[in-house]
Amino acid sequence: MSSKQDFLSLANYSQDEIYRLLSKSMEFKRQQRFKTPKPIFQGLTAGLIFNKPSTRTRVSFAVAMNQLGGAAIYLNKADLQLGRGETIADTARVLSRYLDVLIIRTYSHLEIEELARHASIPVINALTDSYHPCQALADLLTILEKKSRLAGLKLAYVG
Repeated sequence: MSSKQDFLSLANYSQDEIYRLLSKSMEFKRQQRFKTPKPIFQGLTAGLIFNKPSTRTRVSFAVAMNQLGGAAIYLNKADLQLGRGETIADTARVLSRYLDVLIIRTYSHLEIEELARHASIPVINALTDSYHPCQALADLLTILEKKSRLAGLKLAYVG
């Protein structure tokens, strides 16, 4: 998390970059299965803003940060000044001073884009009304694990 690279959608990633992300994910899963995760996020803190309800997404991000040596703090929408006295830009700048990454699940994709534009830390899209890139990667990973390939497969998405 040393350089800023937001993860707002898969549209900005090449096929090779997506395969690298999937390969890294498989490596992390192997390490976790054998109880040998490397604390690559030691001393780092992720902020979790969930404006939409979540069980699996919220827990998976918090657990992953913990397993990789970092910490995650939940920032309740009711406790933030976001949109109620503080602009998105102000919130992004303030949170950038305290956190190493910001993970947000919200309604408007425009909101997450503005947050990313003003944050000096990476912003990860945990779901907007337009995109759910982490879920898409998780689905691709499952397909890759089950089929040993992605190329040449025909997929249908209903959702």
